Amino acid sequence: MKLATPILLALLVAAPSYAQQLKPISGDVRQADRDAIHRHIDKIFQAYIAKDAATIRATHAPAWIGFQSASKTTIQGIDAYMKDVDGYLSGPVRMTAYKMLEFNVIFYGDVALIPYVADVTYAFPGGTVTQKLRVFDVYAKLDGTWDQVGSDTQLHPESIAAAMEDLRPMSPDQKSSLLAAREAVWRAWFANDAPQLAELIPPELIAIETGAKWQTREDELAGAKDFAAKGGKLVRLEFPQTEIQAYGHTAILYTKFTLETEMDGKQTTLSGRATEMFVSRHGKWVNVGWHLDNGG
Repeated sequence: MKLATPILLALLVAAPSYAQQLKPISGDVRQADRDAIHRHIDKIFQAYIAKDAATIRATHAPAWIGFQSASKTTIQGIDAYMKDVDGYLSGPVRMTAYKMLEFNVIFYGDVALIPYVADVTYAFPGGTVTQKLRVFDVYAKLDGTWDQVGSDTQLHPESIAAAMEDLRPMSPDQKSSLLAAREAVWRAWFANDAPQLAELIPPELIAIETGAKWQTREDELAGAKDFAAKGGKLVRLEFPQTEIQAYGHTAILYTKFTLETEMDGKQTTLSGRATEMFVSRHGKWVNVGWHLDNGG
């Protein structure tokens, strides 16, 4: 009991001091620390611009934790962080410049919270793009030096809106997968491949066909079944011209088509135009609607 009394007194004396350390302090009050953190963040940006992996590693704490803009799960530790950015470091896209638009700091002792907004410009084969980032960094003073211990990097809502609204280029692989999905829909219909059609055309499908009423998915499944029941077969299918517009996860195809079918030994050729709408859903293109005509 004699030892307990001085220990208790020491805890009581230390408690106000500890609470004082956790009192929020504006970055304007601790200007030197604020400037040191600002320089550290600039050093990280410059390392990304130079694709300097060693400096990127050195400016993040060993136990770093957080999210990058494309993260689907928490990144824990510097090795996992470097693995996440390896695609950027080894790829053709390069950060070329950044501009800080907002920068705020609040201190809790030797921990600092830094929300900021920045414009970041990237160069890639074919052009450049500027995106606005919304970032929340966490810094801690470790061995007397400020270091980034955590972060959450996200696209700013304005950049997300622009990505969904503006016409976007499609890579050759993206175009190839889209065109493959488009052809798969046509061939699945003529083959009466109901399971494949169910994957490629969603329940909300709206289709307008030459001389027909507006069709639902159920109508299209019934039409494919009826064509097969009458002995119909697809002999030839060609798309001599296709133009594509892509916006966010949506792509619109403007197509000229020619197809040849056979029924009861008689072959019929049909040519026309199609406007087809596809949405990338769970990593696959689905055909949410189309409009066919005979080309006048």
